[in-house]
This record gives sequence, C-alpha cells and structure tokens, in this order.
Amino acid sequence: MSPAEDEKSLPLPERWPQASKFALSACAAAVAELVTFPLDLTKTRLQVQGEAAVHRNGAAAGQAVPYRGMLRTAAGIVREEGLRKLWQGATPAVYRHIVYSGVRMVVYEHLRDSVLGRAEDESFPFWKAVVGGMSAGAIGQFFASPTDLVKVQMQMEGKRKLEGKPLRFRGVHHAFMKILSEGGIRGLWAGWVPNVQRAALVNMGDLTTYDSVKHFLLLNTPLVDNSVTHSIASCCSGLVAAVLGTPADVVKTRIMNQPRDKQGRGLLYKSSMECLVQTVQGEGFMSLYKGFVPTWMRMAPWSLVFWLTYEQIRRICGVSSF
Repeated sequence: MSPAEDEKSLPLPERWPQASKFALSACAAAVAELVTFPLDLTKTRLQVQGEAAVHRNGAAAGQAVPYRGMLRTAAGIVREEGLRKLWQGATPAVYRHIVYSGVRMVVYEHLRDSVLGRAEDESFPFWKAVVGGMSAGAIGQFFASPTDLVKVQMQMEGKRKLEGKPLRFRGVHHAFMKILSEGGIRGLWAGWVPNVQRAALVNMGDLTTYDSVKHFLLLNTPLVDNSVTHSIASCCSGLVAAVLGTPADVVKTRIMNQPRDKQGRGLLYKSSMECLVQTVQGEGFMSLYKGFVPTWMRMAPWSLVFWLTYEQIRRICGVSSF
C-alpha cells in the first residue's frame, strides 16, 4: 500500500488533527453557549446600566436605572420584552464561539505540546500554562472580535425598543453589513483591544486553571481521567476566569455599545484606558465588577458544559484527552 493510500485509511482525526480539534471544540462551545446564553444577556445589561459617561452626555437624563441585580434584570427582560429575548444575540454569539473556541483550543494545545513543551512526567509548568493560555485567548479573540461586536450590539436592541429608540439591526447579516458600511473593516474590530485583553485574562483563568488543576489531580491524587476530574477542574477554571475577566469585560462591553460618529470613532470613550478611568472615577472601583454574579454563574456552568462535552466528544472521536 502506497503512503497516500496509507494516509487515506487513517481515521479523520489522525489525518487532519488540527482541523478535527477545531471542529470538536467549536461543537462543544456552541452547546455551552446556547445553554448559558441568558446569563450572558443579563450580564451585558447590568454592565451598561448606570453608565456615568452616558449621563454626562445627556443621553439618559431623567432615566432611572431599570433593573438592579441579576434576578430582577432577568425578570425585567422577560416581563417587558418576552422570554425569547433572553436569547437575543445568540446567533452571533454561537458564531463567535465557533471561531474563538476553535482557534484558542488549537493554539493552546499546539503551544503546550510543540512550542513550550511539557515536562518529562507529562506535567506542564504553571508559568508555561499561563503564557499558553493568555496567548491562545488573545489570538482566538482577535479573530472572533467582529462577531463579539455584533453580539453585544444585538443584545441591546430590546433595551433600545423599550426606550422608544429605533432598532439598529434587522438581523445578524444586516448588523454586520451596517457596521461595515459605517466604520469600514476597522469598524468590525471596534473594541478589539479590551476584547483581546479580556480574553487573555479569561483564558489565563479558564485554560490555564483547567489544564493545571486537571493534571495536578491526575498526578497527585487517586482520581483518574474521567468526568469527576473534569468537573472539579472546570469549576475551578470558571471561578478564576470570572474574577480575572470581569473588569475587562465591563470595559469591552461599554466600548462596543457606545454610539459612534460617521468615521466609526467612539463618542464616549477614545480608548479602553479612558473607559476604565471614567468608570472608576464616576461609579467607583466596584463598578468594574458589575455583572460579576451572572458572569460567574454563567462561566461556571459554561465551563462545566464545555469541558465535559469537549472531553467526551474527543473520546468518542478517538482523539486523546485534553
């Protein structure tokens, strides 16, 4: 049998390992995203309410903060906009995670297994895991930033309707085309800097923590590579990711949701640092943790669903455990 025939006889994951891992992680991320999306919408609404820069510009004069807290925010959305609105913006969110999770998982494994290298006992030093996790998250988020921009802006359409403002988009495709026509290619990457910063921090919490905790448990406890180990590691990764990523997530959401001029430049903030400073000065340091509870409550089940699904899909498809 010729080498070409030998290659064709191999299972798909062995013929195209990187593409297979991309597809598997994208499938797992899509499942996790749909299950936990209402918490993401709630988090986004919490992060923009009471925005000091909006009040200074007179855009919200006389308006009271509509909701306070996660449960009241979610209940308010259901009562005023309908149950289905809890999934408003889910389509671009799934698109985003197909790109984001697919890229970050492939990049992290490549860095861990080929570039940075594991130790002889198959452990991965923590500092290498931090470098790998932050790099993978930043690269994945840069490619997925346009879909994240559309997701954030579509999540706010229900709020605009309640305020009597005209809706900006008719759907995902229209949102992409409108942003592109108003701001050009650069407009699709509006807010990419805080977006990438957030992704780097979140993945330092998510990928780094999951990989480190999982292999620590395998090397130092009687636990084996099964769903119990995966669940413990994913719960730890969700908590750390929420603590590290929430401040950058607040800044990212506000920059992406701000009104823009005809050149696509933000009218409230010129940079992520200006947004950070204005937020802390106008609303206090803890405003950077607006939406922390739904962020954590989303990241914990998201992490759990994603990692359990991802590990099981890999096992079913004959790909080695992460």
